[in-house]
Amino acid sequence: MRELELYLHIPFCARKCAYCDFLSAPAGWEQQGAYLRALKREIEAFPDKEAYRISSIFFGGGTPSILPGEWIAGLMEFLRREFRMEADAEVTIECNPGTADAGKLQIYREAGINRLSLGLQSADNRELAVLGRIHTWEDFLRTYEAAREVGFANINVDLMSALPGQTIQSWKRTLAQVLVLAPEHISAYSLIIEEGTPFYERYHEDAERRKRGEQPRELPSEDEEREMYRLTEQMLASAGMRRYEISNYALPGYECRHNIGYWIGAEYAGFGLGAASLLELSRELRNEYCDEESGMNGHVQGEKQVSPALGAEQAERVFVRYRNPENMQAYLAGDFSGREIAPLSENDRMEEFMFLGLRMTQGVSERDFLERFGIAVDIIYGEVIEKNCARGLLSRKNGQIALTQRGLDLSNMVMADFLL
Repeated sequence: MRELELYLHIPFCARKCAYCDFLSAPAGWEQQGAYLRALKREIEAFPDKEAYRISSIFFGGGTPSILPGEWIAGLMEFLRREFRMEADAEVTIECNPGTADAGKLQIYREAGINRLSLGLQSADNRELAVLGRIHTWEDFLRTYEAAREVGFANINVDLMSALPGQTIQSWKRTLAQVLVLAPEHISAYSLIIEEGTPFYERYHEDAERRKRGEQPRELPSEDEEREMYRLTEQMLASAGMRRYEISNYALPGYECRHNIGYWIGAEYAGFGLGAASLLELSRELRNEYCDEESGMNGHVQGEKQVSPALGAEQAERVFVRYRNPENMQAYLAGDFSGREIAPLSENDRMEEFMFLGLRMTQGVSERDFLERFGIAVDIIYGEVIEKNCARGLLSRKNGQIALTQRGLDLSNMVMADFLL
């Protein structure tokens, strides 16, 4: 049996935040109930379940905690009937303060959810109001304390820096206030001004001004943003939290196993509106997603290409990414004709192995590359690795290739070099 990760997308929220471009929106109970019924139908239809054992489950959104606790517990019970779960599977649910009380959190614990991801973003109430969050710092504290009281021993806190009007001092206060609570994991991201959001209309010109090296009017400057970035790593390291990925920090043993699976290219199945999956197609899955004429059902975005340097075993393996339709009515009707399916060439897989794996501070293993692709990494990427090592952006030690501290600062530029 192969390991498989499950992602369940719950696309509902109490109110859309001003910076958010995720596939989510408010909805009433009737639509939420219809959605969960469609979600179960999609999971039931997933073929070849007996080939997998489930190593992690992630309820994401949106705001999964907006649903009644009993509905989430019912989903957990349903998943146990449909799949074989590992005894120590990591099960995470995203939760916004103000949407889960002690009773709901207790239901999660009893249902087998063992990891909580709390969306705080900032400990400053003014900054939370600017973001359009539905909660205050005090609301977060009540949710956090309730989670501890019902027995959650693995809690992540999401934070966001480089906010409009944010200063280095206010960011430092946010970090200090969160660290006093001693969470096991912190995800710390810089704000990205996404097109199609209210923030894009308000701050796009300011963001462009910053890119040109000019002083922005409301956003922190480039130097201030970099100082926040440095401060994050220093303060979290002092609290015993190791940076194991570009934006993620954890106490030893509390790294997010589900997200690590994404970065190392593990198979995962995404269920729900707009959810994405990465699967190696077994014979049964090929029957489900392939046809003789086009090779793939749905909207095919590319063709499989095999490097002549690969052995027969690697060449026989077929990997695909697919993404569910984003139209709610189509999803509720079970219409997946809009599903986008992209067979991965070996070049695609090599690229992803490198630029996703390099997100982790431990980097990528030369031995793993050889075992996965049947060819030495230097044959494909020797010049790229040598160039970036010479620039001080990559290090190469004991069979591991990793970003240096300077490389982490310039990670987008380095990873672009690994596109074939």
